[in-house]
Amino acid sequence: MVLKVLDRLEEVLITFLMGAATLLIFVAVAHRYLSGISVLYPYTSKIHLAWAQELCIYMFVWMAKFGAAYGVRTGIHVGVDVVINRLGPTKRGWFILFGLAAGALFTGTVGSLGASFVWEMAHTDQVSADMEVPMWLVYLAIPCGSYLMCFRFLQVAWKFWHTGELPSHDHGHVEGLDQEDSFEDINWFEMDDNLHPHDLAHDHKDHHSKDEGNRS
Repeated sequence: MVLKVLDRLEEVLITFLMGAATLLIFVAVAHRYLSGISVLYPYTSKIHLAWAQELCIYMFVWMAKFGAAYGVRTGIHVGVDVVINRLGPTKRGWFILFGLAAGALFTGTVGSLGASFVWEMAHTDQVSADMEVPMWLVYLAIPCGSYLMCFRFLQVAWKFWHTGELPSHDHGHVEGLDQEDSFEDINWFEMDDNLHPHDLAHDHKDHHSKDEGNRS
């Protein structure tokens, strides 16, 4: 239940930040061009959007940090795994666990350093240039996003240790489009693009299907 709430909150936050930043950029650009029209200038000059660019930058920073954690959970991060995919299932599994543990260690370290940096900055009077918001609120994205990403690495590693499965993402799937009634269990990690490590759960299924085919 808690994980479902966290997953939903993560998705809603990323969607809101992306949509709000895009809308704000559009309004700021439209305001800039409309201010060049002499008829509209008396009206647009009363609207001050000098803070829009700064806010959009901060929103995209927060979106990127939480989006990186979302990418770990859904398996959309791209990696070069030419050598790993040529290893046997046992060695490949240990290399995948090592990579996930290294990712958790790195993001946990960044989160801890970021938390220390934010704590020190919170005791200063430093504010942003345009909006004049405390800068520690802006940099809070570093520990929050990094700790969440660290948790996602550990979550994926735990599931892989018990099931041998890695999170997969169908890049051709579009939300809202009708799907066929019958679904096929496609192993996206079996593609020859060497962009994802081959997991172990499908590896056993593939060997089993090949054995069945040879028997027939």
